[in-house]
Amino acid sequence: MSTTAVPRPRPATGPHGAGRPLWVSVEGINGVGKSTAVRAVAAALGPRCLRLEELTDQSADSLPGQVITALAAGGDVCLRTGHPVTETLALLALKFRESERLTTARPKGVQIVLEDRGVDSVAVCQAAILHAEHPATPAPAIAERILATARRWRPMPDATVLLVGDSDVCAARFAERIGRAVPPDARAVIKHTGRLYRRLAAAEPDRYTLIDVSGCSPQEAAKALEEAVRAAEAHREAAHAA
Repeated sequence: MSTTAVPRPRPATGPHGAGRPLWVSVEGINGVGKSTAVRAVAAALGPRCLRLEELTDQSADSLPGQVITALAAGGDVCLRTGHPVTETLALLALKFRESERLTTARPKGVQIVLEDRGVDSVAVCQAAILHAEHPATPAPAIAERILATARRWRPMPDATVLLVGDSDVCAARFAERIGRAVPPDARAVIKHTGRLYRRLAAAEPDRYTLIDVSGCSPQEAAKALEEAVRAAEAHREAAHAA
């Protein structure tokens, strides 16, 4: 397991900056163990931590759940409906709505927001899908354009933790979770997503922390994530004190 330097959280500035929670997004390809680790860390941090479920895990009677249900109606594991630009805008809109709701009505006592996949996921996943349909446009450029759009409408996470692992092991875990084999074209998209995540992490070292969970137990992965979250919180507290 290896961890890069923990990123420095953004300073609390602007009308909603003072006293706002530390926002940590946890990213990674399907099957890397991200959601399991996020749930464990949120439980360890207790009521001061608000866990935001991955969009695909939200209840079907919620607005996000209804949108995801519509995107998944065709059975594609990558939520491809044949209209990738529309899919991208729909997923971004859900992430914008999530941020706005917490900005205007933050639960009392919440000091940390732990997000299971954020706008970075939308950027890399949709970039991989769009590039497959338009190979002449580089996938990294598409991801950067999606993130630029996101930045116009909501702040980026204070810190982003990227869990990485063996892609074949992750694919097997994902297939077990969904109860069916992952088609080759979807596996190609997921592998491409993993490469794009690493490019983002390399481009923004002040925001990203990379944790290699290859060969780790779920408990070990959760412990590494918890340490990264606590370290980001300590950085922020030190910055405020200074």
